[in-house]
Amino acid sequence: GAIADLDQAIALDRDDADAYHNRGDVKSELGDYDGAIVDYDLAVELDHDFMRGTYYNKRGDAKYKLGKRAGAATDYTRAIGFSPDFGVVIELKSEDANAYYNRGIAKWERWALGVIADYGRAIEPSKAGSARLLHGAIADYGRAVELNPNHVEAYFLRGVAKWGLGDHDGAVADYDRALELKPDYVDAYYNRGVAKGSLGDHDGAVADYDRALELKPDDAGAYYGRGNAKSGLGDHEGAVADYDRAIEHKPDYAAAYANRGGAKRSLGDHEGAVADYDRAIELNPDDAKAHYNRGNAKSGLDDHDGAVADYDRAIALKSSYAKAYYNRGGAKAGLGDHEGAVADYDRALELKPDYAKAYYNRGIVKFRLGDNGGAVADCDRAIALKPEHAEAYYNRAIAKFALGDERGAIEDYDRALELDPALKAADSEPDPS
Repeated sequence: GAIADLDQAIALDRDDADAYHNRGDVKSELGDYDGAIVDYDLAVELDHDFMRGTYYNKRGDAKYKLGKRAGAATDYTRAIGFSPDFGVVIELKSEDANAYYNRGIAKWERWALGVIADYGRAIEPSKAGSARLLHGAIADYGRAVELNPNHVEAYFLRGVAKWGLGDHDGAVADYDRALELKPDYVDAYYNRGVAKGSLGDHDGAVADYDRALELKPDDAGAYYGRGNAKSGLGDHEGAVADYDRAIEHKPDYAAAYANRGGAKRSLGDHEGAVADYDRAIELNPDDAKAHYNRGNAKSGLDDHDGAVADYDRAIALKSSYAKAYYNRGGAKAGLGDHEGAVADYDRALELKPDYAKAYYNRGIVKFRLGDNGGAVADCDRAIALKPEHAEAYYNRAIAKFALGDERGAIEDYDRALELDPALKAADSEPDPS
């Protein structure tokens, strides 16, 4: 075999760097990456000039396939050091482009761990992701496409990195270029759909997911993405149908269950929503958002005790979850625990000081506790943050009337009716939204 022939060549000349290099290639093709690395090590030691960049690049590939990302990145960087820019020629400019591309992958993957599924498919940007790594990856991909303008994967992954930095327009442009070069690139259609959805172009996103599904009809991720886009368009029934298909193809798709729950809740099917959140939580027990949304669905069923329990869990998993504190306050108010509700609104406002709805609802609860001055102060703050908040004027009118400020109450009542004439039919007892 090839390895036996190369073994013999090396036995005859133990200083033949090219023989070690070729044996490393054969081992790599056979999946023996550890053995390949040993041979590339020897090739690097023996060749100090012309081919050394190629050896570093291939050793980086072997390390990458073994999961040794940091070592791979180091080798790709060394390979670049042997580029034409440094006065030393490696085999081809396209090979040099691949060295930059590979280093970009190593940087990108260090950021992407835990954020990306199905290799290169975007899910959610990570706030903890390192901007430095992403900028570095973008620079390397940029250099790769300068050296090889037809490098499809470099455009594609630069799009992913740009998306990770929130540059959705830039991501779409890179996916456009990747698709010009490779019109049947399913993942590029999928990721462009994600980026378009982030830009609010849900129609464009649906079109991209449609094309991805034409090319790959069993793509659970594309059904899931299209369901998200349809939800963004208000087509919740269509979204449910797509989430159904995603789950058919991938029965353990926790995110699809969670988002189907959201679509069902938008359709008023709170029981169906709870069932979907139950399944999502079975699959991913530490998903704070799923617990939070199940709490919302339970609130829709007037199961305030169950809602409080879910908000408790969401907060335990994510202590800075302002919305969970806010909605737990509403559930506690529904149970008659007004002091507990005020405490939760207090915490929500500590985390999010411009939370107009939290001021408004805290004002309502304070009114119920007989703290009319506190109710007025909270409505003041809600109105300052959201001047068109008709309900805040309406409830401030009630609190002012209770304080004997009839003129102020009439002015607020008039302003509330000006903003929302339907409030004429409202009950005089304020109620949390």
